[in-house]
Amino acid sequence: MNDSPLTGKRCLAFVGESYEDLELWYPKFRMIEAGAEVVVAGPEAGVVYAGKNGYPCRSDVAIRDVVGADFDAVLLPGGFMPDKLRRDPHVLELIRHFDEAGKCVAAICHGGWMAISAKVYRGVRVTGSPGIKDDLINAGAIWEDASVVVDRHHVSSRKPDDLPDFCRAMIHVIRGG
Repeated sequence: MNDSPLTGKRCLAFVGESYEDLELWYPKFRMIEAGAEVVVAGPEAGVVYAGKNGYPCRSDVAIRDVVGADFDAVLLPGGFMPDKLRRDPHVLELIRHFDEAGKCVAAICHGGWMAISAKVYRGVRVTGSPGIKDDLINAGAIWEDASVVVDRHHVSSRKPDDLPDFCRAMIHVIRGG
């Protein structure tokens, strides 16, 4: 549909073992519904990764092959996956690219761990899982307990229950709001 708010936009989403199922699939479908193309990047291309709740997701591309300039936004889902992906230097380089370019960096729940390791949260208002609240604060972020926090091009939420607000904010930021 040509009147979709994200027509022509591209969103990168990370996946890996034990990702939080809803925090990847719900935003992926909402961004597609809004007209965006969503590309899922994992440690390897074409591999099926199991979510925390068992839902599978096949990666479209390998993280090492992704070029940040090809995308308008990045989705950082939670689960146990972020603790592993935040150790990948290319993941951190990509997140820094989105931040420096003023493109949407959207993290939910434990997805904020990747943004912390990329060192893009100093002085940024954010939320996330209460389990990483201290990590966010220690990284220099300004913690808020809210269903969604938008600070310029950063969008963050706490948990799957926040996904409707999270996705509305993502769409608003990606389309330039």
